[in-house]
Amino acid sequence: MSEAVFRTVKSSQVILKELMVPSYANFGGKVHGGVILGLMDKIAYTCAATHAKGYCVTASVDSVDFVNPVEVGELLTLYASINYVGNSSMEVGIKVVSEDFREGIVKHTNTSYFTMVALNEKTRQPTRVAGLLLEDEEEIRRFVMGKLRKKLRRAHQQEVNDIRQALEQDLGQAMTELEGENCQLPKG
Repeated sequence: MSEAVFRTVKSSQVILKELMVPSYANFGGKVHGGVILGLMDKIAYTCAATHAKGYCVTASVDSVDFVNPVEVGELLTLYASINYVGNSSMEVGIKVVSEDFREGIVKHTNTSYFTMVALNEKTRQPTRVAGLLLEDEEEIRRFVMGKLRKKLRRAHQQEVNDIRQALEQDLGQAMTELEGENCQLPKG
């Protein structure tokens, strides 16, 4: 990309609706969380690939908390939008709601953030994506929050790596981490 290119948030927003059918049910009779995660990954890819105008992969997914169950027979609606872009990465915000259209009940089921990376289709190496043209206060807020989440993800990963290294170097420290945990050590 020789000169800076910017695309609006609206130009890549995606809405996906799917009826929750009996084959999606888990043993408890609710829609299996894996089905919902699969739909979230699909819409994250569609949103990111539309913005990047090319191939993208899922790099990470922030926590996915299921705040309300989804019932068979409900209509699931997923909303996806690019919140933040880096050089080759994009944060896609996804909101999921379910609707019992017979009863007129709409429930928020979860919100999550997927980090997608644009790849060159030939080399499979990260490739630069267009910047984000922010058009209102909400888009500015989401961009700033996306940047903050990226910073927090990096700090968290560094903290986990530091702890892992410390535990690998000191088995005694690792053993103290087990105190009060629901585990039993080998005898001898």
